[in-house]
Amino acid sequence: MSGNSKNYDIVIAGGGMIGTSLALALAPLGIRVAVVEAVARKAATQPSFDDRSTALSRSTQRMFEAMGLWADIVAASTPIRGIHVSDKGRFGFSHIDAEEQGVEALGYVVINRVLGGVLQEALDNLQAIDVLCPARIVDIELAPDMATAVVAHVDGEQDELNCSLLVAADGANSAVREMMGITAQKSLYEQRAVIGNLLPERDIDNIAYERFTQQGPLAVLPVADRRAGFVWTVSEDDAERVMTLDDEQFLAELQQEFGYRLGVFSRVGKRASYPLVLSRALRLTATRSVLIGNSAHGLHPVSAQGFNLGMRDVAAIADCIAEAKALPGNFDPGTDNMLEQYANWRRADQQKLVRFTDSLVKLFGSERGPLRTLRNIGMLGFDLVPGVRSAFAKHTMGLAGRLPRLSRGVPLE
Repeated sequence: MSGNSKNYDIVIAGGGMIGTSLALALAPLGIRVAVVEAVARKAATQPSFDDRSTALSRSTQRMFEAMGLWADIVAASTPIRGIHVSDKGRFGFSHIDAEEQGVEALGYVVINRVLGGVLQEALDNLQAIDVLCPARIVDIELAPDMATAVVAHVDGEQDELNCSLLVAADGANSAVREMMGITAQKSLYEQRAVIGNLLPERDIDNIAYERFTQQGPLAVLPVADRRAGFVWTVSEDDAERVMTLDDEQFLAELQQEFGYRLGVFSRVGKRASYPLVLSRALRLTATRSVLIGNSAHGLHPVSAQGFNLGMRDVAAIADCIAEAKALPGNFDPGTDNMLEQYANWRRADQQKLVRFTDSLVKLFGSERGPLRTLRNIGMLGFDLVPGVRSAFAKHTMGLAGRLPRLSRGVPLE
């Protein structure tokens, strides 16, 4: 094999928003970090820099505050001051209000391209972190004392990266997860998400809408310039037809599903679609290696919590690494004890959110009588049973359970 052998404390496979956030979170610790990303930053296929919208939870906001990045992110974000949940064809709706929860916003909506740009600029300003891009990890070796990643560059050259801890942050179809010998269970929803932006007649007024329809959930989110971003779940069988509709026909069908709470929809932008899959890794760690983000769990977008769940992975692993750094003796962030601590910390949150999103999809997607009754009761209970709204809001904001330092807004150093 040609190339060099280089030594790091931590190698991160994947330089999207989750992998880059972890590198930035670790920067204050003064450790040796490398990020390996296969897709060039400005490539059209780079998902961290596309025109999709991401809803940032309260805990993610706190993380970016602790990392010194929030001022740049919030300047290009739109606050969510309320969440409106309804079920097409049924009376009533449920509503969560930021003021009622004692916060200035339940979350913020930001365009991926904008968020990715802020993260990338911050990474470019850190000389201590090596970024290998475009490059991909083609082989790994996991030994009790060290992990080794073989990195192939586009010119055919290869490097060997030795590290104490290898982090897989390379997405739902993670190649590094497979190399680690970890299996992921995948369930097809037989649905596709159709995404884009449109202009509503009425001001969306910082409200995020979640509308359950016969084909699946439809989310309409506030974004900049009075526009609204939408995530429309359609059946796999109907997706091709929906994507080939002209703008007028498309808006008419979307309007029919959503209703006229925001007046008439117009000026729909470029549309894209992707298949919806529930993905769960059977374990979170292997020898000297760990999974974070979509490599560990891929969620249905119904609750808009996939990225925020991944950011809590980032906060937890960063906390574990910081604790290892504070121990006397040689710094070793890849011990079995540290990995077990991370897995125990994250397992409950991940499983709970996977169950929650999957249950929502199945409950509101079913036309069976008992489930229809249950969801009517659920809508009523949401507003009438004491504490239900607050508990739901806490989970939506990412503030439930034991929170790592970054998720509480506390810097690592």
